[in-house]
Amino acid sequence: MKVPISGQVTGQPETDNVARVAMSGHYGGGAWTLEFQKRFAEYMGARHAIMVNSGSSALLLAMSALEMPKGSKVLTPAVGFPTTVNAIIQRGCIPVFVDSDPKTLNIKPIEVDNNIRAVVAAHTLGNPVDFGFVPHGIPIVEDCCDAIGSTIHGRMVGRVGVMSTASFYPAHHITTGEGGMVMTDSPKLKQIIESYRDWGRACWCEPGKDNTCGKRFDYDYDHKMTYARIGYNLKVNDFAAAVGVAQMDRLEGFVQKRRENWQYLYDGLKDLPIEIVRAAPNSEPSWFGFAFLTDRRNELARYLDANGVGNRPCMGGCLPRQPAYRNVEYQVIGNLDGANRIHENALWLGCFPGINSEMLDYVIDTMRKFYK
Repeated sequence: MKVPISGQVTGQPETDNVARVAMSGHYGGGAWTLEFQKRFAEYMGARHAIMVNSGSSALLLAMSALEMPKGSKVLTPAVGFPTTVNAIIQRGCIPVFVDSDPKTLNIKPIEVDNNIRAVVAAHTLGNPVDFGFVPHGIPIVEDCCDAIGSTIHGRMVGRVGVMSTASFYPAHHITTGEGGMVMTDSPKLKQIIESYRDWGRACWCEPGKDNTCGKRFDYDYDHKMTYARIGYNLKVNDFAAAVGVAQMDRLEGFVQKRRENWQYLYDGLKDLPIEIVRAAPNSEPSWFGFAFLTDRRNELARYLDANGVGNRPCMGGCLPRQPAYRNVEYQVIGNLDGANRIHENALWLGCFPGINSEMLDYVIDTMRKFYK
């Protein structure tokens, strides 16, 4: 039997929506993109949601919208996925790594000094971060790419930061094939994010609209063709958004199934000599994976792989140990003992909605045979 680590769950509703886009003759971002943005913002409890072509682009735009001076120091956990850190570097800022907690896989709280200009951190594998250690006035960007549907202190993730991001890669909670989202409550930040996304233009007209401000020709140049920032083209098309609209109808069920699958694995594996990652205090994760630590990580990973059970280490592990950052300027606060332990001992198994009870039983049986 093969048990995938992750995957998309799609069907006729997604196909039907894509066909509607094809028949409409309008393929660029339009009505479907606006509808998906609206529904996703409502689900996340955000005032604005801006769709982009990937979760990585969402992080780049969030960092861009902060418009910090080059050389600004940005606090971030040592354990995570590379693009969370890459966006800091790509904007000319300096990552300041702090340790991660093996019990939750998340950033360890520290005393944050006034040299830190922002905090960027992910809710690792769906486990929510408590940002209570960050002083008021320091902007937080929440990377929610693994955590759609997770709550902490009764609130959806993404509600603490000035911006938050999501990814719709096929492995994530919902998919648009490729795609991402930036959320914010700030109308000003929304406008800045859209400017950077759309080539750096100054105009804020929606696609297909002209002269929303009524002053298009009152400047020394056509406002629709005026560029205020050094931007990108990180837009998305209505095909992807149409898939997202259909996925929104499934999202609550996906979140519940992830929790049920995680609990099923926990009940079947809790007596084994592994250190299972637990939910952060006062949280209810929408688990991206079932994670644990074992000092036999590589041996177990080979065994699971040989027996068809998908498995992964914890994203990029301790990122300062990755080759990509050998010649990059960064700083470290304290030691990275927890991050190094995660790097060497953490493993996770799939719990996405496409895994059924027969697959879960096979995963449990395979794990138990290894330890027997």
